[in-house]
Amino acid sequence: MPKRIALLGSTGSIGTQSLDVISRFPGQFTVEVLTAGNNIDLLIQQAKHFKPDSVVIGNTSHYKLLKESLTGSDVKVYCGSEAIEQVVTGSNIDMVIASMVGYSGLKPTLSAIEAGKDIALANKETLVVAGKIISEAAIKSGSRIIPVDSEHSAILQCLAGENNNPVEKITLTASGGPFFNHSYDALGKVTPADALKHPNWDMGSKITIDSASMMNKGLEVIEARWLFDLSPDQINIIIHPQSIIHSFVHFADGSVKAQLGMPDMRVPILYALSYPNRLKSDLPRMDFNLCNNFTFFQPDFEKFRNLSLAYKALRKGGNMPCILNAANEVAVQSFLDGKIRFIQMPEVVEYTMNSSGFSEDLNLEYLEKSDYEARKTASEYIKKILS
Repeated sequence: MPKRIALLGSTGSIGTQSLDVISRFPGQFTVEVLTAGNNIDLLIQQAKHFKPDSVVIGNTSHYKLLKESLTGSDVKVYCGSEAIEQVVTGSNIDMVIASMVGYSGLKPTLSAIEAGKDIALANKETLVVAGKIISEAAIKSGSRIIPVDSEHSAILQCLAGENNNPVEKITLTASGGPFFNHSYDALGKVTPADALKHPNWDMGSKITIDSASMMNKGLEVIEARWLFDLSPDQINIIIHPQSIIHSFVHFADGSVKAQLGMPDMRVPILYALSYPNRLKSDLPRMDFNLCNNFTFFQPDFEKFRNLSLAYKALRKGGNMPCILNAANEVAVQSFLDGKIRFIQMPEVVEYTMNSSGFSEDLNLEYLEKSDYEARKTASEYIKKILS
């Protein structure tokens, strides 16, 4: 039987690449659910092509158009965030690809986990915000969380077959983004258009800005803590501009394993979908004749302060990673809107972390409150900057 897939965030970068992968293996996977937030035109195209059981548009104002466009088909049409949370729990779903961007992906992913669905996780904010809640829910339901991020997929692949051999630490690689060689003064002059030009990866706007500011790597550090049950001191970062080596695992006997591959997100997507097996594909292959210059550099925690803030949030624990994430989402959108400068994004995040209430006692309701208050604090601070 083909593996039945629900795709959260089907119109985004990971979503469209996931559908490309699925279309290459018609006998292995079928699309049962597609969801999107606002991109109604692309969602309609995808629904007509893949003919899922259900589609959901998050923005309720698009429901009428979606419904009319799919009239005469067998596709069920829903709208709103609650519908997204409900549709992933159906008995016709084996795996959920969680690729919604930001905090919005938390509740649907948690619903799928509580229903015992396997998760191909591309939404790192889910574990950043609620790692303890998500981990406990997965243990209780038997849900498997399989990372899609190339770095975490690399760690998972390096651990395969190791039979719980002791891990000393892991090293997550980072491309360094478009501004790795910029001075701090030069960072003050970059525009959103500059920051959206990633040298290696094709990603959505929010993730691309996070990569440029190195917050993406900071969020990956927090995510790795929960995926692999590691302490902050066991998670390192190294800059690898070629983006060929996707991460390292250092074992207790001194051995180091790494996973290599072309910078193509379809490879880790396919691994997550087929895990623990590997399917033969026609995706791009490594050519070492073209990859003979691997370089590595230590990250600059002063120039890219988001890295330090992410480690600080991880070590603090409680609701602090939630506060970090909320402030960052507000800061990134403000930068994209041209309201603040690139170097002011970590300033917004740091102010919000220092000004928000801290709690070690976590539940979903309290995290929602923390997220709301952190966004409010960040927005008010941005208004002060602009005044």
